[in-house]
Amino acid sequence: MPSLSQLQALLAKSPDDPFLLYGVAIEHAKLGAVNDACAWFDKCLAADPAYCYAYFHKAKAQLDAGRLEAGLLTLRAGLAAARKASDFKAQSELQALLDEVEP
Repeated sequence: MPSLSQLQALLAKSPDDPFLLYGVAIEHAKLGAVNDACAWFDKCLAADPAYCYAYFHKAKAQLDAGRLEAGLLTLRAGLAAARKASDFKAQSELQALLDEVEP
């Protein structure tokens, strides 16, 4: 995957590209910058609400940071989006993570 600086340079040319927004979010998550990652995942989802893996990785970042309630809300929203998009693979992965962490 391109570096954060490369992704940001590409975003300057295509600021609403959900793939690039997702990539920047992933890079922030890798750095442990949960707030920044979540903000970028939100930008990705604003550009494409059916980008189901943005929900998954946003929830992972929230859960890894100990934000259980936020992670659960994100997973539930992602499940709804995956169902609406008929994305059965994403739906399965979101449900598996929800089953793993839901009290």
